[in-house]
Amino acid sequence: MAGRTLPSLNALRSFEAAARHGSFTRAAEELNVTQSAASRMVRSLEDYLEIELFTRRSRVIELTEQGRYYAGLLSDAMNRIEAGTLELTSTRAGTGTLTVGIVPSFGTKWMIPRLNSFQQRHPDISLNIVASDGPSVEDDKTIDTAIRFGYGEWPDHVAQPIMSEEMQVVCSPRIMDGPYPLVDYEMLRRHTLIVHSTRPRAWDHWFRSTGIDPAAMTWGLKLEHFFMVLQAAVSGLGVALLPTFLVETDIASGNLVAPFPVRVNGPGGYYLVTPEGKSDLPRVRAFRRWLAQEARDA
Repeated sequence: MAGRTLPSLNALRSFEAAARHGSFTRAAEELNVTQSAASRMVRSLEDYLEIELFTRRSRVIELTEQGRYYAGLLSDAMNRIEAGTLELTSTRAGTGTLTVGIVPSFGTKWMIPRLNSFQQRHPDISLNIVASDGPSVEDDKTIDTAIRFGYGEWPDHVAQPIMSEEMQVVCSPRIMDGPYPLVDYEMLRRHTLIVHSTRPRAWDHWFRSTGIDPAAMTWGLKLEHFFMVLQAAVSGLGVALLPTFLVETDIASGNLVAPFPVRVNGPGGYYLVTPEGKSDLPRVRAFRRWLAQEARDA
């Protein structure tokens, strides 16, 4: 098998540093070599490539067009090598810091109350939990893995299903004590229905699953976050359709009532989404195993 076609790694380092600093002198200081040694290394790289990477005017150097391209390529490669090296040295035997992005509602109500068992099982892994609900985990390079709601389609990521989103109708006890209590589905027409804007079809799915005709329903507030929908329901501003895990505590405390026994699994679900480059990190694998076990036991 033929070996790799690569220039001298010392020459590459010298060129990348000189391109970044715009100076052979500063590159030499960073690399702990003489200025002339750094300049010779870059010259040897240009000879190897048969391409001029810098234009030299007196003591001023400036990247050529080819030099700018090559500097960007090398900078990206060295950043990845540096990041990978830090990953390895900080994750020996599965230790280090694991940064997990969470959808705030799911993380706060379902995952965080269970984290004690993870910490007991993996005391050498420090958890850094951040609120994160963007479409791509790689929107934030500091995140190792993240919990997302979706349909399992994240290109260049490993997506592990956690659980579906079981939905149920809830309302304030004041509605049940009022003139039009929800004693049957038809009574929903007497109340406004609160809409979660990131689940715009959730009510339609619930109506189809229960065989109810949504015609003539009155639509009320449209809110962006589940916690807003929850608070609106507790405040008696309408009837809400919310995940079971989010409302269990409020139902138990009497802040909310679940007037109908039916619960429907909505389209989509919660996934642990990890960039392919981080999916085999020991700390990520440990978290993935723990999360799968918690979901099975829930």
